[in-house]
Amino acid sequence: MSASDKLAPVSFDVIIPARFASSRLPGKPLADIAGKPMVQRVHERAVQSAAERVVVATDDMRVAEVVQGFGGEICMTSADHASGTDRLQEVASNLGLAQDRILVNVQGDEPLIPPAVIDQVARNLAENTAAGVATLAEPITRIEDFLNPNIVKVVAEESGLARYFSRAPIPWPRDAFANSRDALPEGLNPRRHIGIYAYRAAQLNLFVSWPMAPLEQFEALEQLRFLYHGQAIHVADAMEEVPGGVDTAEDLQRMRDLFV
Repeated sequence: MSASDKLAPVSFDVIIPARFASSRLPGKPLADIAGKPMVQRVHERAVQSAAERVVVATDDMRVAEVVQGFGGEICMTSADHASGTDRLQEVASNLGLAQDRILVNVQGDEPLIPPAVIDQVARNLAENTAAGVATLAEPITRIEDFLNPNIVKVVAEESGLARYFSRAPIPWPRDAFANSRDALPEGLNPRRHIGIYAYRAAQLNLFVSWPMAPLEQFEALEQLRFLYHGQAIHVADAMEEVPGGVDTAEDLQRMRDLFV
């Protein structure tokens, strides 16, 4: 028996937000990947996790009909949500979930999300009661990624609680970069934020009650609303590599090639 098998089970649900009207790739949830729509590929990964329930949250009947066609559960949501977190809160409310229920937000554009990291982020939240949210990260090893504003960086304290998320390169190696920015200095160990979250339903209700935070507005990172209002976010390195999601037509082709 492995160490993970000895751990007490964690009770949680998975919600997969699946908007049809993606600005960069319209109809993304229904994009074909080796004979199956992307939302089905994500759903198949999610049901391999330890989640007790997997629900696809969508604002479009075309997505809903496809999900129902392969036997998935759907929850219709408003088309007016500003963020995926707002959509999750509506699902939690519609389903009448308890305030302490743990929900994992699995992005609808990650057809290769490892089921083990879904379990990991749920367990991390369950075990860290001081945190209202849990998420994951991975090492950044390339200077190009560190300087790329499309790759979100996170800095955490020793306890594992996040101090800040930013599109800027943090932590900034002042002295090393004064000489050269051609490579990451030894010992810096920056982290890329991976966009998978576990929440308690109560924290989702708080989130939608707050106006957009100034930090969130400028960085365009909704998780900063939690930090701005004093809600702790636990962050740990993912136990398995998490392949990138699908945001563009090029990403979609790359994903299709991986399924060949």
